[in-house]
Amino acid sequence: MENHASEMKGDADEYLSMCIEAKLKAENESKRTAEANNLSCIEESYATILSELGEDVDREGLLRTPLRAAKAMLFLTKGYNETMQDILNDAIFNENHEDMVIVKDIDLFSLCEHHLVPFFGKAHIAYLPNKKVVGLSKLARIVDLYSRRLQVQERLTKQIAEAISVALEPVGVAVVIEAAHMCMVMRGVQKMNATTVTSVMLGAFQDDPKTRGEFIALAIKK
Repeated sequence: MENHASEMKGDADEYLSMCIEAKLKAENESKRTAEANNLSCIEESYATILSELGEDVDREGLLRTPLRAAKAMLFLTKGYNETMQDILNDAIFNENHEDMVIVKDIDLFSLCEHHLVPFFGKAHIAYLPNKKVVGLSKLARIVDLYSRRLQVQERLTKQIAEAISVALEPVGVAVVIEAAHMCMVMRGVQKMNATTVTSVMLGAFQDDPKTRGEFIALAIKK
């Protein structure tokens, strides 16, 4: 009787495993189909834009341009398909460390949501741990998560700071972004050397001038 029950349990576990595997396979197939349809729609849209600009989309140099542009746009906005959970992936650790952690000069590239042209520069991040630290590379990936979307620099700075604050519950978070905007360089006022600086200070960095000053001295001042 005991062996029979064990066999039944084994069969049930195997059946459950098969069901889960089939469900995951169906979900992945559905996701791939949706991605392919999405890519095709964006490709067609780029072909239309090129035609409306007066180009011949059938000439050799442009034959695959709509597809390449569609793939590039999906890559540049891939942050829409990622979450903080995907990024952190159990990379928060309990650690008895209370001093400032700074990662500076993190390269960032984003697209201005007003003109769909790039802005790029550096992000400087600091936090004061509250018994929890995060893998350092994850801070750079958080920058990518939010910068790989259509953005304005002010919102991007705030999103990065707030995401770190929610994930780590630190004593304080500071984020400064320095960036050049192609919408100012290539069009409009056409100011080649203009740089935009934005900052968000949370917790101790907002409340304590000494803490804020230490961060600026270590991360910002040349």
